[in-house]
Amino acid sequence: MRDATDLVLPAYRLTARGFALNTNLLETNPINLGVVLALPAYLGRGVPSNLLNNRERTIPHAIRDAEDRYKEAAERPDQARARLRRAGVRADEIRMNGLSAVQREKRDPANSADGDSARLEDSKNATIRFEEQRAIEQARQQAARLALERAVKALDIRSNNELHSDTIEHRIGLSKGMVGNNR
Repeated sequence: MRDATDLVLPAYRLTARGFALNTNLLETNPINLGVVLALPAYLGRGVPSNLLNNRERTIPHAIRDAEDRYKEAAERPDQARARLRRAGVRADEIRMNGLSAVQREKRDPANSADGDSARLEDSKNATIRFEEQRAIEQARQQAARLALERAVKALDIRSNNELHSDTIEHRIGLSKGMVGNNR
């Protein structure tokens, strides 16, 4: 049986501790070594080609993406320049409008003075209306206060002990009538 084991597994040898790798090249069987080395090569033969095929597909995609990003990046400065030109044109328009407005104001100071006086007149009228409303409200409050004071004084004059006694007796009578009706 030892001969059969030597033919199948000559690269391994039986030791006192179990199986161990035989590192002596002259004792190992070159055919078994060829089988052991050829088996992973046969089973893994598609791995490198698959890796290369995947790489072959991804590289053109990466190149296209990079070219697209480059085109976008190249267009951005052009777009920025166009926006800058539009902003410059708009700034010139604003500047010209401002200068023409200043020139109009210089030529026609009477119109600007009239506008200022009209605004001042409107402000004055609004202030007068506000003050009138405030004075009317103060007069109303004072009249209400005086009327209330007079009413209190009139009640004080009219009310005396006899009136109080009559009111108390009337209330007592009403209370007694209510108690009698509830029974």
